[in-house]
Amino acid sequence: MKAFSLGLTALILMVSLGLMSYTLDGASKEAILKTVVMQDSVLRHVVLFKFKDGTSGEKLAEIEKAFTALPTKIPQIQGYEWGLNNSPEGLEKGFTHCFFLTFKSEADRAIYLPHPDHRAFGALLKPHLEDVLVVDYWTH
Repeated sequence: MKAFSLGLTALILMVSLGLMSYTLDGASKEAILKTVVMQDSVLRHVVLFKFKDGTSGEKLAEIEKAFTALPTKIPQIQGYEWGLNNSPEGLEKGFTHCFFLTFKSEADRAIYLPHPDHRAFGALLKPHLEDVLVVDYWTH
């Protein structure tokens, strides 16, 4: 219901902007539309892990469990999911694990990054990590 009402609000605003085009210049319309898009947008934090050869299955399970526990410890994490690569394209470059976190704002992400529980997870992970790739983006 919330998504419907936000979408309806955006639609009404866009129609209103079109009908009131004589009162707003292009820059004002763009600023208002950007605000509407940002209200519906979320900040995604995508983390890919490549583990060192010889990392045991037990250690991988411990790391997966520790990352999965972070949303219960850090309330700024609004959404969380993870999975193992299964792409048939062969372009993964050794990255096996993908973790996908959602934040409402950059301020929430700024709380998450230095959070003691996130740092503790990093300490558990680091000895077993060959490489990491992180991409953050605002949804459109």
